[in-house]
Amino acid sequence: MRPCHARVQIAVAETGVGLWFGFDHPGAVVRVGFHYFRDPLFLGSCAAYALNRWLLKPHLDSTFLHSYFNDALLIPCALPLALLLQRWLRLRSHDRRPQLGEIALHLCAWSILFEWIGPHLMKRATGDPWDVAAYVAGGVLAGLWWRWQQHQTDGRFVSP
Repeated sequence: MRPCHARVQIAVAETGVGLWFGFDHPGAVVRVGFHYFRDPLFLGSCAAYALNRWLLKPHLDSTFLHSYFNDALLIPCALPLALLLQRWLRLRSHDRRPQLGEIALHLCAWSILFEWIGPHLMKRATGDPWDVAAYVAGGVLAGLWWRWQQHQTDGRFVSP
């Protein structure tokens, strides 16, 4: 049998952004880190938010699009940036995809902030438990996506 030779890229995490060095190493296994603001789910969710905000909501009369769609995008849009900031501040010591505990912690904190504290501080804001349900639904789907993405890249030759 012929050994597998492949060009491998290894991420060296420096302030969460990463530098990429290429070298040839037969049979190497690489784990690709989380790409934060370059994560495909983050980019797609931000595009979906903009599409809903400026194109769909003004022209469609849908309760879901007007009230809950953007709320469901909270975790996939905001969590990667929050984790990158934590990485830069050295509060996060790794570049793995968001873990269940990180998703749950941010879900709880943002739900309390946006649906309980916020309405007491801002006159026009109202707390809505259905918003929290949308946050949770989006968080669950994002967590499943990131877990599936991790499963797809574990133990393979991967390029970012």
